[in-house]
Amino acid sequence: MSTTPRIAIVGAGLGGLVCARVLQQHGVPVTVFERENDPHSRAQGGTLDIHEDTGQTALRAAGLFDQFLALSRPESQEWRLYDRHATLLRHDRAGEGDLSRPEIDRGQLRTLLLDSLAPGTVRWGHGVKAVSPLPHGTARLHHHDRAAEDFDLVIGADGAWSRVRPALSDAQPSYAGVTMVETRFDDVDHRHRGIAHLVGRGTMSAKAGRRSLVLQRNSNGHVRAYLFFRGPQDWHAGLDLAETEAVRARLLAQYQGWHESLLDIVRDSEGGFVNRPMFVLPVPHTWQRVTGVTLLGDAAHLMPPVGVGANLALLDGAELAQAVVGHPTLDKALDAYESVMLPRAIDNAKTAHELLSTLMPDNDSDDAVFPDPLWPTSPLPDPHPTHTS
Repeated sequence: MSTTPRIAIVGAGLGGLVCARVLQQHGVPVTVFERENDPHSRAQGGTLDIHEDTGQTALRAAGLFDQFLALSRPESQEWRLYDRHATLLRHDRAGEGDLSRPEIDRGQLRTLLLDSLAPGTVRWGHGVKAVSPLPHGTARLHHHDRAAEDFDLVIGADGAWSRVRPALSDAQPSYAGVTMVETRFDDVDHRHRGIAHLVGRGTMSAKAGRRSLVLQRNSNGHVRAYLFFRGPQDWHAGLDLAETEAVRARLLAQYQGWHESLLDIVRDSEGGFVNRPMFVLPVPHTWQRVTGVTLLGDAAHLMPPVGVGANLALLDGAELAQAVVGHPTLDKALDAYESVMLPRAIDNAKTAHELLSTLMPDNDSDDAVFPDPLWPTSPLPDPHPTHTS
């Protein structure tokens, strides 16, 4: 590129950070705007399986693959499937030297990416209200404090409830008919040995009809538990979600008749329950080119959690940065990036919706077809505005 562009990335999630890292590697300055006040403002979620052909490709492009491997847990590729009677139906283990989908805590991966950036790259506590395309091909970024800055390119990496997306598309996320409720266990190998036995070294899922229970092992003896079920978004009507024991009782009623060892996931969890209704963008989600603005990750293609969301965000970020440094103009860079990213997102979104329908049918039959262990191997992208910068 003949001149150095002014580039802003909205959102310090994985996709935005890997994009910033690759740009900086090639000498392109970039500013990341994040509404959170600091890197530790909130928990970053559970564990991610980073796929060989997507997320790992992005980390190689960022020059961080070896550091990622040092933090990752290849043994956590193990996956167990149970029915509601706690009968083990399937048990997949990673082979010796298998690095196709090693696990890593989301927080560890985010810290790795943050530490790889030049000091001051991320402007913490800088929420973005909106983005306005300008007539001469640039874009104006509006902050919540009414300040505004102009950039040659604004990249929306701000998740499900993106503030950048309206500059390109009228699409809004809609409820997918499935809710996830999250809870947790700590020091599981000593304090919750039954849970440790169920989850093994990786992920377990127990499923019957419209409901499933999922455990994921994180690092340091921490296990995340997820309750998935089909139903109305207001399943908790009449409950105060802050009243842990009342929520626990309502959830136990949802799983009446399940094996006692599985009900312990609900009975014995620590802390409270976090309600996460599942939202998706329409499929296909595309837009007409707007000079100076583009999207990546969930801002571009929010889909059901089938283990590809974070991986696609990482790949989007790396490929967008490579397009910027590899083309003479930003318009040509965005043409190259969007012409690959949008069709790939549509294909993955269609597959994700099909898997969701297969794995969470709209009936209560125990009969189910279980494809390869793609779902759920990653926690949901947060469905509330905390990722919106």
